[in-house]
Amino acid sequence: MWNTKNVLKLVESKLDIKLDDWQKEYIEHAGNTVVRAGRQSGKSFAESLRVALYALLNSKTTTLIIASVDRQSIELLEKVKSHIITLAKSQIKGNPTFHKIILKNGSKVMAEPAGQTGYGLRGFTVNKLVADEAHYIPDAVFVAIRPMLATTGGTLDLLSTPRGNEGFFYDCFQSEDFHKIHIKSEDCPRITRSFLDQERKRMTKLEFCQEYEAEFLDSLMQFFPKDLIDSCIGEQIRWGENYLGVDFAGYGGDQNAFVTLVNDGDRSFVKCFSTTERVKAWETINEIIMLNKQHNYVKIGVDDGGLGTPILDYLLLESSLRRKTIGLNNATRLIDRDGKKKRLLKEDMYGNLKLLMEQGLLKFAEDEELRRSLVSIQFEIDKDTRNVKIFGKYSHITEGLIRAAWLVKSKGLNIKKFCNSMGKVYGR
Repeated sequence: MWNTKNVLKLVESKLDIKLDDWQKEYIEHAGNTVVRAGRQSGKSFAESLRVALYALLNSKTTTLIIASVDRQSIELLEKVKSHIITLAKSQIKGNPTFHKIILKNGSKVMAEPAGQTGYGLRGFTVNKLVADEAHYIPDAVFVAIRPMLATTGGTLDLLSTPRGNEGFFYDCFQSEDFHKIHIKSEDCPRITRSFLDQERKRMTKLEFCQEYEAEFLDSLMQFFPKDLIDSCIGEQIRWGENYLGVDFAGYGGDQNAFVTLVNDGDRSFVKCFSTTERVKAWETINEIIMLNKQHNYVKIGVDDGGLGTPILDYLLLESSLRRKTIGLNNATRLIDRDGKKKRLLKEDMYGNLKLLMEQGLLKFAEDEELRRSLVSIQFEIDKDTRNVKIFGKYSHITEGLIRAAWLVKSKGLNIKKFCNSMGKVYGR
């Protein structure tokens, strides 16, 4: 029977933590639960602990963790395993894998990627279904997986930072079938007010409201609509010139992204992309050198802001790269066109990529991580200045892609015509 009230004090002692009130509320609730939480508010910790306790306290149950990509579901399962090892290591049966933990009481916890349709999840029968970052999982997935709870009377846990005011996750917050929890980052005692004040200065008001206050907002719009992304799924180009776009991880430990485009003179195709996480600067440099040896790039566009500045300086000293490498800052950069200087803004690169996609000049293979990155990109237009703010929670792959696409498009680009096109893209 699902009952944690008598064990939470023991859990806090064993884990050497003090759970927040909302975390206790979430862990103790037995039914369908939907949680929208601000960044770094303790969502993943509470989520993994709830799953661990459910499996330990309820024998012969099956819990399935899903996320939009495999890596994310595996990371949550690893946290579940860590809790079980600390609380009751002797209850683990055999050796856990990346996708499954089996307990001696007959319960098991599994982790799988959701994909775009949920087709690969059909056939499972579970007692608890947990969707991590649920607002980034396509609605079609939930249509496919809800039946797996039908014969068990199972429950559904949805947790996410919001992304607009539509979709299955949003709808569940309007439903009486779900216990609802809304936690803002400012309510988390581990987040300092000074940090949030810095973030308010760095971000727009609406962006902050979504990321840290976990609000559903009408004003936030998806930059790359699903239909546009679907239209870009196509066959690979067999030959052409290769271009590399690189986005460097920030100080917060995001991923580096390396995106290779092949262009046949007219059309472009995402030939391949890769990511690295928590690596040293010299390892990133070696990765670029290795990729250049493999693909012999015509041009390499790198983010030369922040941590990218010293890396760019080194690349310009490398004999095989100095004539190929160009700094493309996310913020602003001076470029020459027709004898005049124009500012290259982040919105220019994003607008260029969107135009290529709309014109059918850029294609890519179906890939969950690339799709998730594109879907996460949103834009906000200031009502007074009409300035555009573009951002995304999983933007690193797209940030690499916009640089590679800019290198392809920028050769011979008519700036006047391009700027007129940008006005159409942003509705200005």
